[in-house]
Amino acid sequence: MDWLNAIVQGTLLGGLYALFAAGLSLIFGVMRLVNIAHGDLIVLAAYLGLTVTSALGIHPLASLLLVVPAMALIGYGLQRGILNRTLGGDLLPPLLVTFGLSVILQNGLLEIYSADPQKMNAGLLETASVLVGGISLGILPLAMFAIAVAVIAGLQWMFYHTALGRAFRATSDNQAIAQLMGLNRAHVFGLAMALSLAVTGIAGVFLGIRTSFDPSMGGARLIFGFEAVIIGGLGNLWGTLAGGVVLGIAQAIGAQINPGWQLLAGHIAFLVLLAVRPKGLFPRMDG
Repeated sequence: MDWLNAIVQGTLLGGLYALFAAGLSLIFGVMRLVNIAHGDLIVLAAYLGLTVTSALGIHPLASLLLVVPAMALIGYGLQRGILNRTLGGDLLPPLLVTFGLSVILQNGLLEIYSADPQKMNAGLLETASVLVGGISLGILPLAMFAIAVAVIAGLQWMFYHTALGRAFRATSDNQAIAQLMGLNRAHVFGLAMALSLAVTGIAGVFLGIRTSFDPSMGGARLIFGFEAVIIGGLGNLWGTLAGGVVLGIAQAIGAQINPGWQLLAGHIAFLVLLAVRPKGLFPRMDG
């Protein structure tokens, strides 16, 4: 039963990792941009959630109503103001710019909020659970997993059944032809980053509810997100969910064997899958 419990808890943890990774996957799929600052933007969203809940005295989940639009606006402004200028044939400029942004975000958060760990208080939601077949399932992990599935389903539907999704795919396939067809590449990429950071806003608030956080922890969230994206297959949104679940289960099994092996087990699973399936479990297929 202990092993089954570890697998179930790892699966639910995979929902949070999928939320970390969904924004990365979307941005890579649309504009082939690797955002090194992604983890720090997740932490920024957690701090925004903390600020909103403290200032207004509302529940952390209610803060999503303000954090998600705020992160979307930040994403659009960032893409239009800075990142669009770096995109081109060379992958190095956007990498360097997002690395610089990562450093600025970390130091800015450190200056404003200090290095002390913070956490959002979600009250009974943090400890509430239901018993299913002898396994205790936390309401919060269940909610995170359900929202991860809903977000990825929504993104997938948007990608293939809306005008915005068609604009994303057209610009991703051939930017020059998309421009000729009347699509404004800068605007489309801005909307893609806005959508990516809206998802990041959800991930950040859930991170802040689930665990304590500080300005320096963005790097680890970035690694978890990257690993989930690469395990699932670059640019494949449902693959991202699968990648998050694989990572979560590997960590839970590692922790079951030895509590100190939790993170190591996730990294080993990532390396093994990379060796066996270099393109991930579900390589991206357009259609």
